[in-house]
Amino acid sequence: MTVALSLAIVAGVLALATALGLLLRSRTGRARVVTSKVSDATTVADLADREAFGTAATLLQFSTPTCARCPATARQLDAVAASKSSTADGPVRVRRLEIDLAERPELARRFDVMQTPTVLLVDGTQTVRARFGGPPRQPELIAALDAVLTEEHS
Repeated sequence: MTVALSLAIVAGVLALATALGLLLRSRTGRARVVTSKVSDATTVADLADREAFGTAATLLQFSTPTCARCPATARQLDAVAASKSSTADGPVRVRRLEIDLAERPELARRFDVMQTPTVLLVDGTQTVRARFGGPPRQPELIAALDAVLTEEHS
C-alpha cells in the first residue's frame, strides 16, 4: 500500500466520522412526536404514584448516576415546569419526574433509551407525547409542552 493510498483512506475515515458526528449532533435534543397507539412504550402510569405526575403534563427524565449532562437537564426541566405550573394553590399542572435507569434497567429497553438524559413529555393521562434524546433544546421543549397544555384546555 502506498503512502498516498494510506492517507486517502485515513482522510475518508475522518470525513465519514465527521459526517456521522454532525448528523448525531443535529438530532440530539430535538423533539420527536410520539404518535403510536397506546402500548407499554407510550404509557407511563405504572412508573410512579399518581401524585408524582403533573395534572396537565410531566417531564419524565431518564438518568444514570454517571450521566454528566443529567444534573443540568434536571435544572432546565425544573425551571420549565415551574414556569408552566404557576398556580398558587391546587394541584401542580406540570412536574418533572426522574427515573434512575441504574435502579430500573428494564425501562431502558421498554422505552428504547439509548442515551441519558432521555426526556419524555407525558400528558395528563400519562401518555407519552414527545421524546428528546439528550438534553432538550429549550425552544422545542417549550413548544411541545405548550402544545400539550393547549390541548388540555380544548
